[in-house]
Amino acid sequence: MFTGIVSAIGTLMVVRALGATPNSGLRLSITAPQDYLGGVALGDSIALNGACMTVAALDAANHRFEVDISGESLARTSGLDRPGRVNLELALRAGDRLGGHLVSGHVDGVGSIDWMRAAGESTEMVVLCPIELARFIAVKGSLVVNGVSLTVNRVDDRTDGCAVSINLIPHTLANTTLGELQAGSRVNLEVDLIARYVERLASAPRSPRGDM
Repeated sequence: MFTGIVSAIGTLMVVRALGATPNSGLRLSITAPQDYLGGVALGDSIALNGACMTVAALDAANHRFEVDISGESLARTSGLDRPGRVNLELALRAGDRLGGHLVSGHVDGVGSIDWMRAAGESTEMVVLCPIELARFIAVKGSLVVNGVSLTVNRVDDRTDGCAVSINLIPHTLANTTLGELQAGSRVNLEVDLIARYVERLASAPRSPRGDM
Protein backbone atom coordinates (compact mmCIF):
# COMPACT_ATOMS: atom_id res chain seq x y z
CA MET A 1 0.00 0.00 0.00
CA PHE A 2 0.99 3.60 -0.65
CA THR A 3 -0.36 7.08 0.11
CA GLY A 4 0.23 8.92 -3.16
CA ILE A 5 2.65 11.29 -1.41
CA VAL A 6 5.79 11.21 -3.55
CA SER A 7 8.86 10.92 -1.33
CA ALA A 8 11.57 11.49 -3.96
CA ILE A 9 12.29 11.92 -7.64
CA GLY A 10 14.52 9.26 -9.16
CA THR A 11 16.06 8.85 -12.59
CA LEU A 12 15.40 5.83 -14.77
CA MET A 13 18.90 5.44 -16.17
CA VAL A 14 19.05 2.10 -18.00
CA VAL A 15 16.40 -0.01 -19.73
CA ARG A 16 17.35 -3.57 -20.72
CA ALA A 17 15.18 -6.14 -22.47
CA LEU A 18 14.54 -9.37 -20.56
CA GLY A 19 13.89 -11.35 -23.72
CA ALA A 20 13.94 -11.23 -27.51
CA THR A 21 10.19 -11.20 -28.20
CA PRO A 22 8.02 -8.09 -28.56
CA ASN A 23 6.13 -9.10 -25.41
CA SER A 24 9.25 -9.46 -23.28
CA GLY A 25 9.58 -7.39 -20.15
CA LEU A 26 12.34 -4.99 -19.15
CA ARG A 27 14.93 -4.64 -16.39
CA LEU A 28 14.95 -1.03 -15.19
CA SER A 29 17.86 0.56 -13.33
CA ILE A 30 16.89 3.60 -11.24
CA THR A 31 19.09 6.07 -9.39
CA ALA A 32 17.56 7.54 -6.22
CA PRO A 33 18.61 10.52 -4.08
CA GLN A 34 21.37 10.00 -1.53
CA ASP A 35 20.32 7.93 1.52
CA TYR A 36 16.87 7.23 0.04
CA LEU A 37 17.56 3.49 -0.12
CA GLY A 38 19.00 3.20 3.39
CA GLY A 39 16.08 1.19 4.76
CA VAL A 40 15.25 -0.69 1.56
CA ALA A 41 15.85 -4.44 1.15
CA LEU A 42 15.59 -6.85 -1.76
CA GLY A 43 11.95 -7.74 -2.36
CA ASP A 44 10.60 -4.45 -1.01
CA SER A 45 8.03 -2.50 -2.99
CA ILE A 46 8.67 0.92 -4.51
CA ALA A 47 6.17 2.79 -6.65
CA LEU A 48 7.52 4.22 -9.92
CA ASN A 49 5.18 6.83 -11.39
CA GLY A 50 2.39 5.12 -9.46
CA ALA A 51 3.20 1.55 -10.49
CA CYS A 52 4.20 -0.79 -7.67
CA MET A 53 7.48 -2.57 -8.45
CA THR A 54 9.58 -5.11 -6.55
CA VAL A 55 13.24 -4.38 -5.88
CA ALA A 56 15.13 -7.12 -7.73
CA ALA A 57 18.67 -5.76 -7.26
CA LEU A 58 20.02 -3.19 -4.85
CA ASP A 59 23.19 -1.09 -4.68
CA ALA A 60 22.45 1.26 -1.79
CA ALA A 61 26.04 2.53 -1.67
CA ASN A 62 25.62 3.94 -5.17
CA HIS A 63 21.96 4.91 -4.60
CA ARG A 64 20.72 2.55 -7.30
CA PHE A 65 18.14 -0.22 -7.51
CA GLU A 66 16.68 -2.39 -10.26
CA VAL A 67 13.21 -3.75 -10.95
CA ASP A 68 11.73 -6.10 -13.53
CA ILE A 69 8.59 -5.00 -15.35
CA SER A 70 6.57 -7.49 -17.37
CA GLY A 71 5.28 -7.00 -20.89
CA GLU A 72 1.74 -6.93 -19.47
CA SER A 73 2.62 -4.08 -17.11
CA LEU A 74 4.38 -2.18 -19.89
CA ALA A 75 1.23 -2.42 -22.01
CA ARG A 76 -0.88 -0.93 -19.21
CA THR A 77 1.41 1.89 -18.05
CA SER A 78 3.25 4.84 -19.52
CA GLY A 79 6.73 6.29 -19.07
CA LEU A 80 8.49 3.16 -17.77
CA ASP A 81 9.99 1.99 -21.05
CA ARG A 82 12.60 4.72 -21.53
CA PRO A 83 15.09 6.78 -19.47
CA GLY A 84 13.75 9.80 -17.63
CA ARG A 85 12.78 11.17 -14.24
CA VAL A 86 10.21 9.23 -12.21
CA ASN A 87 8.24 9.82 -9.03
CA LEU A 88 9.20 7.45 -6.21
CA GLU A 89 7.30 6.33 -3.12
CA LEU A 90 8.34 3.67 -0.62
CA ALA A 91 5.64 1.25 0.51
CA LEU A 92 3.60 2.29 3.53
CA ARG A 93 4.68 0.72 6.83
CA ALA A 94 2.39 -0.10 9.75
CA GLY A 95 2.26 2.97 11.97
CA ASP A 96 3.16 5.44 9.21
CA ARG A 97 1.12 8.61 8.91
CA LEU A 98 -1.46 8.41 6.11
CA GLY A 99 -0.87 11.83 4.60
CA GLY A 100 -2.58 11.25 1.26
CA HIS A 101 -5.11 8.66 0.14
CA LEU A 102 -5.19 4.86 0.13
CA VAL A 103 -3.24 3.88 -3.00
CA SER A 104 -2.58 0.32 -4.16
CA GLY A 105 0.11 1.05 -6.75
CA HIS A 106 -1.88 -0.80 -9.41
CA VAL A 107 -2.36 1.41 -12.46
CA ASP A 108 -5.98 1.33 -13.65
CA GLY A 109 -5.43 3.03 -16.96
CA VAL A 110 -3.48 5.58 -18.97
CA GLY A 111 -4.78 9.09 -19.55
CA SER A 112 -3.36 12.17 -21.24
CA ILE A 113 -2.88 15.83 -20.38
CA ASP A 114 -5.32 18.11 -22.18
CA TRP A 115 -3.74 21.35 -20.97
CA MET A 116 -1.97 23.06 -18.07
CA ARG A 117 -2.14 26.76 -17.25
CA ALA A 118 -1.51 29.18 -14.42
CA ALA A 119 -4.41 29.67 -12.00
CA GLY A 120 -3.39 32.30 -9.46
CA GLU A 121 -0.58 30.90 -7.31
CA SER A 122 -1.23 27.35 -8.53
CA THR A 123 -1.45 25.51 -11.86
CA GLU A 124 -4.63 24.00 -13.25
CA MET A 125 -4.14 20.66 -14.97
CA VAL A 126 -6.82 18.91 -17.00
CA VAL A 127 -6.45 15.16 -17.45
CA LEU A 128 -8.37 13.22 -20.09
CA CYS A 129 -9.41 9.89 -18.56
CA PRO A 130 -10.61 6.83 -20.53
CA ILE A 131 -14.29 5.86 -20.51
CA GLU A 132 -13.75 2.76 -18.36
CA LEU A 133 -12.49 4.90 -15.48
CA ALA A 134 -14.97 7.77 -15.71
CA ARG A 135 -17.56 6.24 -13.35
CA PHE A 136 -14.99 6.04 -10.54
CA ILE A 137 -14.06 9.74 -10.61
CA ALA A 138 -16.04 12.29 -8.59
CA VAL A 139 -15.67 15.92 -7.54
CA LYS A 140 -13.62 16.17 -4.30
CA GLY A 141 -12.64 12.53 -4.69
CA SER A 142 -9.08 11.41 -5.31
CA LEU A 143 -7.21 10.54 -8.49
CA VAL A 144 -3.60 9.36 -8.62
CA VAL A 145 -1.62 10.81 -11.54
CA ASN A 146 1.87 9.34 -12.06
CA GLY A 147 1.92 8.30 -8.43
CA VAL A 148 0.72 11.64 -7.01
CA SER A 149 -2.56 11.55 -5.07
CA LEU A 150 -4.64 14.58 -6.07
CA THR A 151 -8.07 16.02 -5.30
CA VAL A 152 -10.54 16.36 -8.18
CA ASN A 153 -12.00 19.86 -8.61
CA ARG A 154 -14.24 19.33 -11.63
CA VAL A 155 -15.37 16.45 -13.85
CA ASP A 156 -16.68 17.04 -17.37
CA ASP A 157 -18.15 13.90 -18.93
CA ARG A 158 -17.50 13.23 -22.61
CA THR A 159 -18.51 10.49 -25.01
CA ASP A 160 -15.04 8.94 -24.81
CA GLY A 161 -14.42 9.41 -21.07
CA CYS A 162 -14.10 12.50 -18.90
CA ALA A 163 -11.95 15.59 -18.45
CA VAL A 164 -10.75 16.03 -14.86
CA SER A 165 -9.61 19.41 -13.56
CA ILE A 166 -7.00 19.42 -10.77
CA ASN A 167 -5.09 22.27 -9.14
CA LEU A 168 -1.39 21.77 -8.44
CA ILE A 169 0.19 23.85 -5.68
CA PRO A 170 3.81 25.04 -6.02
CA HIS A 171 5.02 22.41 -3.50
CA THR A 172 3.63 19.60 -5.67
CA LEU A 173 5.22 21.03 -8.80
CA ALA A 174 8.59 21.39 -7.05
CA ASN A 175 8.67 17.92 -5.50
CA THR A 176 7.24 15.74 -8.27
CA THR A 177 7.62 15.43 -12.03
CA LEU A 178 4.12 16.77 -12.73
CA GLY A 179 5.56 20.18 -13.61
CA GLU A 180 7.31 18.55 -16.57
CA LEU A 181 4.03 17.46 -18.16
CA GLN A 182 2.57 19.21 -21.16
CA ALA A 183 -0.41 18.85 -23.49
CA GLY A 184 -0.43 15.34 -24.92
CA SER A 185 1.73 13.76 -22.19
CA ARG A 186 0.52 10.29 -21.24
CA VAL A 187 0.08 9.61 -17.52
CA ASN A 188 -0.59 6.62 -15.28
CA LEU A 189 -3.92 6.78 -13.44
CA GLU A 190 -5.25 5.02 -10.35
CA VAL A 191 -8.81 5.68 -9.22
CA ASP A 192 -10.07 5.87 -5.65
CA LEU A 193 -9.75 2.49 -3.94
CA ILE A 194 -13.09 2.73 -2.14
CA ALA A 195 -14.90 3.76 -5.34
CA ARG A 196 -13.87 0.49 -6.96
CA TYR A 197 -15.48 -1.55 -4.17
CA VAL A 198 -18.62 0.60 -4.15
CA GLU A 199 -19.03 0.10 -7.89
CA ARG A 200 -18.62 -3.66 -7.49
CA LEU A 201 -21.14 -3.81 -4.64
CA ALA A 202 -23.66 -1.85 -6.68
CA SER A 203 -23.27 -3.93 -9.84
CA ALA A 204 -22.73 -7.48 -8.50
CA PRO A 205 -25.68 -9.90 -8.82
CA ARG A 206 -27.55 -10.67 -5.61
CA SER A 207 -28.41 -14.13 -4.35
CA PRO A 208 -32.09 -15.25 -4.29
CA ARG A 209 -32.13 -14.64 -0.52
CA GLY A 210 -31.29 -10.98 -1.06
CA ASP A 211 -27.75 -11.03 0.33
CA MET A 212 -24.59 -10.63 -1.74
